[in-house]
Amino acid sequence: MGAAIGIPLTFLLILAFFITLSPQISAVSYPINVWPKPTAFSWPQPQITLLSPNFKIHFPLNPYLHQAANRYRNQFIKEHYNPLVVPHLNLTSSPPLKSLTITVTDDSAPLTHGVNESYTLTIPSPYQSTTATLTAETVWGAMRGLETFSQLIFGNPSRVACDLYIHDEPLFPHRGVMLDTSRNFYGVSDLQRLIRALSMNKLNVFHWHITDSQSFPLVLPSEPELAGKGAYGEEMKYSPEDVKRVVEFGMRYGVRVVPEIDMPAHTGSWALAYPDIVTCANMMWWPAGVDWTDHLAVEPGTGQLNPLSPNTYKVAKNVIHDAISMFPDSYYHGGADEIAPNCWITDPEIQAFVAKNGTLSRLLEMFVDSTLRYIISLNRTVVYWEDVLLDANVNVSPSLLPPENVIFQTWNNGPSNTKKLTEAGYRVIVSSADYYYLDCGHGGWVGNDTQYDQPPGTDLGNGGSWCAPFKTWQTIYNYDITYGLNESAANLVLGGEVALWSEQADSTVLDSRIWPRASAMAEALWSGNRDATGRKRYAEATDRLNEWRNRMVTRGIAAEPIQPLWCIRNPGMCNTVHPFLAS
Repeated sequence: MGAAIGIPLTFLLILAFFITLSPQISAVSYPINVWPKPTAFSWPQPQITLLSPNFKIHFPLNPYLHQAANRYRNQFIKEHYNPLVVPHLNLTSSPPLKSLTITVTDDSAPLTHGVNESYTLTIPSPYQSTTATLTAETVWGAMRGLETFSQLIFGNPSRVACDLYIHDEPLFPHRGVMLDTSRNFYGVSDLQRLIRALSMNKLNVFHWHITDSQSFPLVLPSEPELAGKGAYGEEMKYSPEDVKRVVEFGMRYGVRVVPEIDMPAHTGSWALAYPDIVTCANMMWWPAGVDWTDHLAVEPGTGQLNPLSPNTYKVAKNVIHDAISMFPDSYYHGGADEIAPNCWITDPEIQAFVAKNGTLSRLLEMFVDSTLRYIISLNRTVVYWEDVLLDANVNVSPSLLPPENVIFQTWNNGPSNTKKLTEAGYRVIVSSADYYYLDCGHGGWVGNDTQYDQPPGTDLGNGGSWCAPFKTWQTIYNYDITYGLNESAANLVLGGEVALWSEQADSTVLDSRIWPRASAMAEALWSGNRDATGRKRYAEATDRLNEWRNRMVTRGIAAEPIQPLWCIRNPGMCNTVHPFLAS
């Protein structure tokens, strides 16, 4: 699965020693837990010791590790987390734990896709030493280890688990959240809070879907009129300085920021500045008296760039250049999903092109070929939504989409499309709407919707949400993103992203829509969703997620509850012992 990093031989020998001492260790549910669950956690005789109020962290010189160490040290000493269920553990009478020593092999490794995030944490018995050790290949792995250490501390005065050994590393290198900031706007502080929560959950990618047909909030030096006319207002823009703050904040927390500027569809907001390059702009998305197959956009907000207009490429390349200049990550998301054929057909020039045996797929190929070459010339790997290759009506030939330069993000048909893409040799990021879309299940949002005006007793089906039902944390946790793939295909799956499209979301509900459901994916992609015997562990994960959600709330993340508090106070009583079978 994914691109897991090999476990060092020394770790295997040490773990074998611990397992010899405690053969039942793999099945143990500890009184203190870490989310996501570490890949190897040995605690033969669970006990705790006090954390010195003068606790120190020793670390190699690196600006980001320096900031992280200072941030975590402050948290270690001041958090005083009060667990929902207080662990009944022996408090040693030995001296308190006084320090943590961090050792990093390569402190200059950049934060990029595939960077080594493994770490090893040893907290000795205080009778043996008052110094814990954290070793990692990179500063980013050290950050993951600091987060783990923080979750082993609780109470006032602060207590910390001791006499334990953890070796940890992710199953998948790409683990993220996609947020749409076009349909509704989110302030920089909201994005920073999201990044902070991503880091807590050992997620490492913020996929920022910045623009769409509804608004263009990104201020670009080469094309200032796009935001000048396309943003919702002056206070609803992201300046280059704002972007720099977000990207730098991500670096401090070990989170990559990957920009998405969707084109050639989803570009209605561009028409306010450049009406000459956008077809079907500001038209009724589903005109009266026509079948759904003749819609101009999949939702309100029409407009697609015209591939036959030379000015389209001038503006598009300016946008791409400025966006890439702002975002240093090696990935650039080009969108390219949901082409509405009839939107292009409204344009007389395109009508003439089709009349001369031109095809809409050829139009998309013209646009993708030109912009893809340009993005590659700027030293970026391009991510596209799967539609570019798999859409039934308008698609691009694989010959124009070299696998060494192109990654696809799946969102339709669950494992089926993942299999199609990996078997074609492409790397894949999984965001299946059946499992990973966080906006699903909240009903429809278009006005004058007659499906809600039905006689009592009418079956309302999916309630108006195209991707209903609501994706529960257990649905997300149990999804195996490499399901049905052979080993070579599974190795092309880079990881996954949960996605929050913002038709019905803004900063007031941001935290609760994402957390703790994204936490469920975080564990599944970090250490898996199965125990050592290969059995799904969602039942065992429930109490742990309750506790983790509570700790996130105390850290300022307004994650929604997953159960009544009574459940965690009465272990096992909220479980069902009967399987639910489909009727």
